[in-house]
Amino acid sequence: MAKNKAKSGQSLIKRFVGNKNTVTILGFAACVLTLIIGYNIRVKDAISPTSLPVARDTIPTRTFITDDMVGKINIASTYVNEASNVIKNYNDVVGMYVSYKTTIPKGSLFYKDQLIEASEMPDAAFANIEDGQTIYSLAVDKESTFANSIRAGDYIDIVMSARDYNNNNLVIYGTLIKSIRVLAVKDSRGNNIVKNTLAYGEPAELLFAVDDEMFDLLTETEWVKGEIKLSPVIFNKNYTAAAGETEVASEYLQQFIRDQVRDFS
Repeated sequence: MAKNKAKSGQSLIKRFVGNKNTVTILGFAACVLTLIIGYNIRVKDAISPTSLPVARDTIPTRTFITDDMVGKINIASTYVNEASNVIKNYNDVVGMYVSYKTTIPKGSLFYKDQLIEASEMPDAAFANIEDGQTIYSLAVDKESTFANSIRAGDYIDIVMSARDYNNNNLVIYGTLIKSIRVLAVKDSRGNNIVKNTLAYGEPAELLFAVDDEMFDLLTETEWVKGEIKLSPVIFNKNYTAAAGETEVASEYLQQFIRDQVRDFS
């Protein structure tokens, strides 16, 4: 009797499973269930909040970012995943500088192109000027900088050309100061030139640091009568790597400048 019932139950199951309509219904139900589960997972991931660093107040350009300037905000994961430029890690913000090209508004997220390292600041080199040195600005143009090819970090020599009106208008030419490290190249508006393109302006001045005696010597060339011209000369990487101390290269040229100053005074 029990065996007959068991056989009867198995037979019903076989007929139920073997029915095409039943299989279709079960398959459809499985697909719907899979879609529902997958959709719920995707929605949950999309709306699941991610904590991101945010500016507590407006942070001006060139500002060093400290802990008290940075808060946190929860943002939907979908936005975070799609915004590849947004900074997600709090530690990647604190200790950085706001780029000299932008200001970060209050409540704004932080983006990679807004922040730079201290060494990337245009005038970062000025912070390490030694005692007894002074920044000198040498007037230049596109031609004298070899088609705008001189950049911060390059080593140059300063050559001088002049006419000696006290010696039959003799033309004088030679290296006045050698091995000078350029700190910045700026255009006529004071903007740093960092790329060799017209979009970043044409060079108007080279900035470098020299000791007080050399600074006075360079300044005196601006005061003397006649025409004294100073021009930079750039060298290759081998010269840069082997560059020695900055020093006056010609006692003759130095004395000539000093004599002209005395004559003028």
